[in-house]
This record gives sequence, structure tokens and C-alpha cells, in this order.
Amino acid sequence: MNEQEIRKLITVLGKSLFDRRYTAGGSGNISVRIDDGILTTPTNSSMGRLDPDRISKLDPEGKHLSGDKPSKESRLHLAVYRSRPQAGAVVHLHSPYAVAVSCLEDIDSEDTIPPLTPYFVMRIGKLPLVPYFPPGDKGLVEAVAKVACEYKAVLMAHHGSIVTGQHLEDAVYSAEELEETARLFITLKQLNCRALNDQQVAELLRKIA
Repeated sequence: MNEQEIRKLITVLGKSLFDRRYTAGGSGNISVRIDDGILTTPTNSSMGRLDPDRISKLDPEGKHLSGDKPSKESRLHLAVYRSRPQAGAVVHLHSPYAVAVSCLEDIDSEDTIPPLTPYFVMRIGKLPLVPYFPPGDKGLVEAVAKVACEYKAVLMAHHGSIVTGQHLEDAVYSAEELEETARLFITLKQLNCRALNDQQVAELLRKIA
């Protein structure tokens, strides 16, 4: 895809996420790695009303090249790309069930959501939680970058999720799978729930290796 096609796809998928309440107001952001930098949604922009021509363009070091002013969380996206060279896109959402999981006291910070479905295992795998930092804080950038090299997705305490993909659609579909599994987890939390066992998880991981 050329740059203009990627810009249009960002607006289409951003609106799809917004319309289904995966993000609200001006929250959340999307970025895509391109040959000469990254494209990212601008600061204070609603993903339901993005303009392809106003999407921010940054060079690989984060210098603003064109478009509207980038989100303060563009530093977070850049750190993820540096930490995870195979990532072609990053989706950051404040989706309600993922945020709810990130606020729970009795979760495993190394693996916050159990393997409830094969789709979660194949798209996300383990989902670590990084401690709370204010949005845009340098400590948050460092904490996420530290684990992003090993994990496709990261949950940020009291904040939301960061999900990577080989390309934009991959990242968006994985972010959707994370939110839907978080919804299942919250729904089933007080019930006698059965997750996939270690053997079943291992078999799925072998299939996608």
C-alpha cells in the first residue's frame, strides 16, 4: 500500500473502532510504520472523525514532518517500534473492558487474562501489565518498551492497551480480540470458569509458530 492508501485505511479502521465504542472522545491512537517514518493520529483527534490529509507524519526519530500535531503518546509508539522491529503498526485503545482488567487488584501482572479462547492465544498470547504512570510520562514509555520486545500486546494499569501487528489490520483485529476476551474475563470472573489448559495452549502456539 502507498502512503495515501495507508492514511485512508487509518481513518476507516479508526472510525470502525470508534463506532463500536472501543474508544471514545479523543482517546486512543493508531500508528503505522512506513518507509521514511510513521503515520499517527493527531493530538486531540477523535478516531471517529479522522481526516487522511491531517494525519501526523514523523521521521524515525520522532521529528514532526507534516500533518497536525502528533499525540503526546507518539513517543510511546516510537519506543514500541524501536523495541519490536517486526511491528508494522500499533493500536492504543482505552477500551472499557481492557481498562477494567487493568484496574483489578487480584490479577497476575505477568499474564493478566487467562487463555479463555484459542483466538486470544493465537492473536495475543500472554498479556503483561505495566504499572501506572501518567499518560505521556517518560516512565510509561520505558516500562512499555521494556516488555514490548517480548510481547505483542501490553496492558497499562488504569489506562488501556497497546497492541502491535505486522500491519494495521493485524494490529486492529488483535486489539479487538483483546477487548472481547477482556469482556469475557470480567463477565466470568465470579463464576467457576475453565480456561484452556497448558497442553491446549502449547498446541495452538505450535500451529502459529
